[in-house]
Amino acid sequence: MNKLVIQAEVVQIEPLRYTPAGIPLLSVVLRHVSEQVEAGMKRKAECEINAVVLGDLALKGLKQGVQIMAQGFLAKRSLKSTQLVMHINDIKTM
Repeated sequence: MNKLVIQAEVVQIEPLRYTPAGIPLLSVVLRHVSEQVEAGMKRKAECEINAVVLGDLALKGLKQGVQIMAQGFLAKRSLKSTQLVMHINDIKTM
């Protein structure tokens, strides 16, 4: 199973563009900060995640600085890349 759910802040939004098939595509960067328990000890967890939003969801007017709960999956950026990108299927504003 490949499923990712993360609460994060939208820290960067690139201009809306379209795929060759005409599907709206929005590239964003998400920042997550939380405290997690690992091996019985608390640790601060921080990361930035590159993400894409396709289709009608890309047209919903996502704003920079907003806290969201994003759900989706991870995939390679391209056929020849090993870099992972989150593909967002659902967004809830916090």
